[in-house]
Amino acid sequence: MSGPILPGATLGVMGGGQLGRMFIHAAQRMGYFTAVLDPDPASPAGRVSHHHIQAGYLDAPGLGQLAETCDAITTEFENVPSSALARLAVYTTVSPAASAVAIAQDRAAEKAHFVRCGVPCAPYAVIDTPEQLAAVDETLLPGILKTTRLGYDGKGQARVADRAALAAAWADMHSVPCVLEKMLPLEAECSVIVARGADGQMVHLPPQRNLHRDGILAVTEVYEENMPLPLMEQAVAAAKSIANELQYVGVLCVEFFVLQDGSLVVNEIAPRPHNSGHASMDCCDVSQFELQVRTLTGLPLVQPRQHSPAIMLNLLGDLWFVRSEQAATPPWADVLALPGAHLHLYGKASANKGRKMGHLTLTGPTASAVRATALQAAALLGIEAF
Repeated sequence: MSGPILPGATLGVMGGGQLGRMFIHAAQRMGYFTAVLDPDPASPAGRVSHHHIQAGYLDAPGLGQLAETCDAITTEFENVPSSALARLAVYTTVSPAASAVAIAQDRAAEKAHFVRCGVPCAPYAVIDTPEQLAAVDETLLPGILKTTRLGYDGKGQARVADRAALAAAWADMHSVPCVLEKMLPLEAECSVIVARGADGQMVHLPPQRNLHRDGILAVTEVYEENMPLPLMEQAVAAAKSIANELQYVGVLCVEFFVLQDGSLVVNEIAPRPHNSGHASMDCCDVSQFELQVRTLTGLPLVQPRQHSPAIMLNLLGDLWFVRSEQAATPPWADVLALPGAHLHLYGKASANKGRKMGHLTLTGPTASAVRATALQAAALLGIEAF
């Protein structure tokens, strides 16, 4: 890239889900044309983009059309084949790079990267063979067995108490390559989203405190009092170290566990905007999706400023079935009567249980006021209090 790719150019995204949709909205607001490659004719991002290339992620003609159409291309989820990103990079600017995405796609490679960065992670062992299974150190049990690839939102993992349970779980996973992580005494979960340019310049969003239910993010709290300041500073420094070691270009989310002794360990990375960063659209002057546009195009990065405390509630398809066995629209009018309520729905045609349909961000003058309003919204929607 010899200079910034300015508004008026065309930006592409691999993947047509909600993250792609919000990237498309941010790019269009800044004056860019957009293109999406996704096989789904009704994909949320494809429905709002200037161009929708309906093709698979390894479809050679589709990739060729995307490369020809776009001045730069990014991805909206980590399971886009890294080989497709590498192929596109021969013809146009691509970020994040295929090499970085490949590491995020493989838990074993990801853990090894954390070790290289000197960032603490849970003790672990790689299990690829029956011999490695038999050699697992007893101190790693009880633990969590995770497939090295294609695991997200709690999928592809199982808790194991002892060697017998470990062997059974690995067999249930068809003996695919896995990582066994030691279970640690958790106090909380948090995440940091950083944006790094090709010149090495880096900015970050405020650290987010997260609550997961059944492996899916349920609530994110973003305000100064959500974690002790030294812990926030440690998380930001660790996230920047991970991005720098990757020579990363783009938006990167780093998820952490806070242990009961107050220490911090890294859990995993996502080479894209993240569910936990959605509040930035309403509580910061620069959102994670604008940062994605800026890193992709080589525009200057400015440190986002948070102007309001915020809480984000994830809206799953379950909410459409709270009052009836048949899908029924949640009480949006009542929710939007609350002060500081910002509703974001993703344009998905049907609600299914466990499906991410949207998110609701509550902002206000103080953290306590936002929390009170967020609990009101949760009660209206049938979301468990937090």
